[in-house]
Amino acid sequence: MHRLLVILSDGMYHSGEDLGEKLGISRAAIWKKIQKVSSLGLLLESKKGRGYRILGGLDLLASNQILSHLSPSAKALLFDLEVLSTVSSTNTHARLYAEKSNASGRVIVAEGQTNGRGRRGKTWVSPYGCNLYLSLVWGFDGGVKEIEGLSLAVATAVLGGLKLCGAENIKLKWPNDLLYQKRKIGGILLEVVGDPSGYCQVIIGVGVNMGMPKNLSELADQQWANVGELLDPKVGRNQLAGVVIGELLLLLDGYKKTGFLGYKKEWLEHDAFKGERVELIMVNNSVEGTVHGVDDSGALILKVDGEIKVFSGGEISLRGCV
Repeated sequence: MHRLLVILSDGMYHSGEDLGEKLGISRAAIWKKIQKVSSLGLLLESKKGRGYRILGGLDLLASNQILSHLSPSAKALLFDLEVLSTVSSTNTHARLYAEKSNASGRVIVAEGQTNGRGRRGKTWVSPYGCNLYLSLVWGFDGGVKEIEGLSLAVATAVLGGLKLCGAENIKLKWPNDLLYQKRKIGGILLEVVGDPSGYCQVIIGVGVNMGMPKNLSELADQQWANVGELLDPKVGRNQLAGVVIGELLLLLDGYKKTGFLGYKKEWLEHDAFKGERVELIMVNNSVEGTVHGVDDSGALILKVDGEIKVFSGGEISLRGCV
């Protein structure tokens, strides 16, 4: 089906006969493949006498194009890049590699996810061919203690990549979201494989809304925005993927030396809820207070009823109070 999508990605009409000749299959087989394309949720149009087209076309991912946007220093840290059509989840796919190999620097990018995952078991809406879904595997010798604050640092790396592509005024929401005008444009999911007190691998999942169709709004659990509206018009999905991957690799390469402290200042400069009253929703209770930044480990500092309290990540969600 990928070859068919490549042909249709130009947004132009292609007759069933023409498609059959290019792919070396019958028109009946083309029709079956067209049904599969429709099942991806793409805006496919069929017109008698003209054929089929994908409205607006597709900006498909390609490994060679992604690699062309990595700096030499970032490329030297990359172990492998795999570009997939559809997976259940890039993090799930990356976990299979992490369980078999100790290699750092393996990256998986997908056009779409059938079971995209966010924090706290939530679904990450992942339509085909319009956003960025990637996972990166990296090893740490010192166990989970060595990765304190990593999700916040990763958010600054993704933010840095978006800035390099022209996006401005993006803020960070503790512990791992990227926002534009308080609407979500990206999220991060970290999972650990291996020894929590020794060598372990972190699977870093990143999702960025680049061209999310408006008709999927009802599927999201909160307000969202597309970063594609903020980027330089010339920036496509391959460039965005390459730049973000490059920023992540460089961050991970030096994280053992600096820890979160090396990224704390930048995170605080982009804190979306600085000085605001928020609600922290936990597994069994919730608490309200005023945000006073984060500490050197990335834990949230909250003033609750006149008392300073510190909250670590995990199963905690932050919501602004109305």
